[in-house]
Amino acid sequence: MAVSKSRTLPEFLWALLVLVMFAHVCNGFYLPGSYMHTYSKGQEIFTKVNSLTSIETELPFSYYSLPYCKPQGGIKKMAENLGELLMGDEIESSPYRFRMNMNETVYLCTTNPLKEHEVKLLKQRTRDMYQVNMILDNLPAMRYAYQNRATIQWTGYPVGFTPDGSKDDYIINHLKFRVLIHEYEGSDKKKASGYEIVGFEVYPCSVKYDADTMSKNEMYKSIAPVNCPKDASESQIIREQERVSFTYEVAFVKSDIRWPSRWDAYLKMEGARVHWFSILNSLMVIFFLAAIVFVIFLRTVRRDLTRYEELDKEAQAQMNEELSGWKLVVGDVFREPDHSKLLCVMVGDGVQITGMSVVTIIFAAFGFMSPASRGMLLTGMIILYLFLGIIAGYVAVRMWRTIKGTSEGWRSVSWFVACFFPGIVFVILTILNFILWGSNSTGAIPISLYFVLFSLWFCISVPLTLLGGFLGTRSEAIQYPVRTNQIPREIPARKYPSWLLVLGAGTLPFGTLFIELFFILSSIWLGRFYYVFGFLLIVLLLLVVVCAEVSVVLTYMHLCVEDWRWWWKAFFASGSVALYVFLYSINYLVFDLQSLSGPVSATLYLGYSLIMATAIMLSTGTIGFLMSFYFVHYLFASVKID
Repeated sequence: MAVSKSRTLPEFLWALLVLVMFAHVCNGFYLPGSYMHTYSKGQEIFTKVNSLTSIETELPFSYYSLPYCKPQGGIKKMAENLGELLMGDEIESSPYRFRMNMNETVYLCTTNPLKEHEVKLLKQRTRDMYQVNMILDNLPAMRYAYQNRATIQWTGYPVGFTPDGSKDDYIINHLKFRVLIHEYEGSDKKKASGYEIVGFEVYPCSVKYDADTMSKNEMYKSIAPVNCPKDASESQIIREQERVSFTYEVAFVKSDIRWPSRWDAYLKMEGARVHWFSILNSLMVIFFLAAIVFVIFLRTVRRDLTRYEELDKEAQAQMNEELSGWKLVVGDVFREPDHSKLLCVMVGDGVQITGMSVVTIIFAAFGFMSPASRGMLLTGMIILYLFLGIIAGYVAVRMWRTIKGTSEGWRSVSWFVACFFPGIVFVILTILNFILWGSNSTGAIPISLYFVLFSLWFCISVPLTLLGGFLGTRSEAIQYPVRTNQIPREIPARKYPSWLLVLGAGTLPFGTLFIELFFILSSIWLGRFYYVFGFLLIVLLLLVVVCAEVSVVLTYMHLCVEDWRWWWKAFFASGSVALYVFLYSINYLVFDLQSLSGPVSATLYLGYSLIMATAIMLSTGTIGFLMSFYFVHYLFASVKID
């Protein structure tokens, strides 16, 4: 046995070393927006365009699906990472060209007469409040809007607008750009002086031009400054056979903002501020409530154990006959639960999801995954999930060995661990993808990306999960402190179903989560930046503590009424928080996403919410189950039994 232990430990350490080395390689890639660019005066800079987005439909579409001007060299796809592709981003080149620190007003192009389908599409995108998203030096274009005497900041600008009381729609065809620059003086010969871009603002308007006159100009020809009209009659209407001329002007403004602080304006956008005191108050209340329950519970168990151990053997035997409660299920408490393989698989996947979440949030809290690195958060989560398969396989197979007493069937358990959660996600995403394909949305996952994800899963996650399962067979099984009787003990009848208590237990973990959940949902569905990962890390740690405490308390309550079927109840005592998360998501859809229109958008929202709720169930359920398992093991190992 000693030889087995000595072999298992180095193997596991070697596996962890390989994982750390891969993690270093993954984090060694260039993060967009992490390096400062300096530009010399007159240097050409081209903006990029991202997908058109709307908070009303949540269906992204390509920028060039509308009749906009195209670059002279043709449309080029910009480099995208895995996370950007999954989020529906489609970053492409654009014809908007700036020359550093040179103010100018420029003609871009004039379209052909608008056809019926183009007019219909422009009107639909305008009515659905679609926004054009532009990027300059990795900064999104920011727009200021004035509503109810307050200044509101948005990213992007609308495709068009519809005046109040009018049936006509007007297209945005003139853009006023304001680029904030900071003059940089190189400290040595290697770092040349120049200008840094520290802000990118856009002020859109609609201007009616004489298309015949404008079309005689060449692209980038300088024109007279344009004044944005206030009257709709002077704006460019959207209708058939109209020719739309596009122009823009750019003004460079020197700023005291330094390059490291240029994202501050985005992270302080109105509507995305976290209510610090509200969160702190909620966290403290939940923490002290859970701590009080746990302290009372510890005193009760310790008193029972002290009384039991102070008696001699004859008194203990008499006490066993007279007393009821958890001491009477000693011969059944470790009896194999129903569907034990499924339990091991869900625990393994839960460990994998929990590890991925903790590491990702820690990296984000320390600034390694900033909003400047578009898609890197999701990319990092996927990479971590793939490599943490080794831990999932190890935990699941070791739990399987503990329950069954043998390693037979470990390959089947490892395969189920590798396929269970990814399979659920695959089915849901495939259904949603057919919906997105039917809508011609850029949010649809391409077939090529499906192949890439499958290859990553099959070539990284599956082998590592099988390796973890193999290491689990080499590790020593957890020995039960008591023997299990051959005949199961009858469970006394109860006045109310035990599952009712299990479902109710999820309200306490949900209390630690729901405030932060609001801001997370807002960042996903309302296009706001989420940046308070430090608070999210605190919430996550507190959630782990509360899940563990709730599950242990509920397990003890079931054992006290001689209910030895605690395995699944311990899992769902904390895992039931996912039910409340999903119900809260529906509440958010009804009351906070009232602008969301159509069954397609609602189906997408509910599909992604279901994936999130499933991941939360596996993670929180695993935390509660493992803590309950070690508690039950410790409790019955502390009692002297012949």
